[in-house]
Amino acid sequence: MGSSRIEGRIAAYLMVSDAPEGVSAEELAEAAGASRGSVSTYTRSLIAAGFVRLVRRPDDRAHYYVMDEDVWGGFLDKEQGYLRSQRALAARALARTAPGGPAHQRIRNMHDYLAWLLDVQRMPAAWRAYKTERDAGESAE
Repeated sequence: MGSSRIEGRIAAYLMVSDAPEGVSAEELAEAAGASRGSVSTYTRSLIAAGFVRLVRRPDDRAHYYVMDEDVWGGFLDKEQGYLRSQRALAARALARTAPGGPAHQRIRNMHDYLAWLLDVQRMPAAWRAYKTERDAGESAE
């Protein structure tokens, strides 16, 4: 299932926004050419996906939205958390199956595959190191 054009417009608008205090739902509706209801629906979807977060301003009941500076690195971190939780689930299931049986072998493969992925997939750390090096190079220029 893909996302809608309105959702893409909202994400794009927040991506290029320089407003650290966030963009109002009204501004997003105007920029995306959408109703407030559509903005509400699609910002909830973007929040759930980890693209956007809701921010509040003191003494203001309006909703404001921002895209984190490193939304992509956040995806890597979430993926690692998911892999760890699934590996733990597999470990618990493995303890409840009879060794040598087909179910045990399937669950063992799941557990070991996830453990292997976590071992070889060092993308979050590699991404942080890359950004640090890139940012150090920019400040030296």
